[in-house]
Amino acid sequence: MQARMRPFAEPEARDFDLPGVAPSRQKRSRETTLALLRAGADMLRTRSLAELSIEALCTEVGATVGAFYSRFDSKEAYFNALMALAARDGEQRLGDIRRPSADNTSLDKLCQTVISGIVAWMRDHEGVLRAALQHDDTRPDKWTPFKALAQATTARATPLLLPAMGKGRKAAKTRTIAFGFQVVLGTLVNAILNDPGPLTLSSKEMETRLAGCLSLLLKAEIDQSTPR
Repeated sequence: MQARMRPFAEPEARDFDLPGVAPSRQKRSRETTLALLRAGADMLRTRSLAELSIEALCTEVGATVGAFYSRFDSKEAYFNALMALAARDGEQRLGDIRRPSADNTSLDKLCQTVISGIVAWMRDHEGVLRAALQHDDTRPDKWTPFKALAQATTARATPLLLPAMGKGRKAAKTRTIAFGFQVVLGTLVNAILNDPGPLTLSSKEMETRLAGCLSLLLKAEIDQSTPR
């Protein structure tokens, strides 16, 4: 999860095989679709979904409103496509997680690796994630793909972290890892939605402190299982 991949990096046909998005085999048409998705994701960094104007979006990429609606059934379908692509990117990053070399298996380093990947993904998709969170009250289904992704992240990271926590009390340690990710993700969601400070999502310190918090939490669990 260390490798950072920009969202919508390659405009391939499979990238737009999404509900509510008109398929196209023409490269130029796919590039226009890609430009609309990229521009919308960027604009959502500074405005809500309600404030995102289709006209302004089309002006940004030099497309017509007709071109937009020839690709997306509605603004809702457009946002669903943004959500699906963000989730797909997260799933791909999860698939890239590999067990580190023997020289990088300390708990501190493992926590830093995993947290860096999570924060990088959230930074890349910050606007889409915020819009999904803001819609969570009225449309609970909006956040569902990311809830599933959070659970998958915990499941993927657990077998990497458990060996560094020593033998014994596996169930208790597994539960502590899950709680650690609940704390981490809750902090990041709060930063995206409310930005209460003192640290922001863009801050490197946010990344290092969250990794440190996760490591300390796991070490506390280790201490409980260590004979005295």
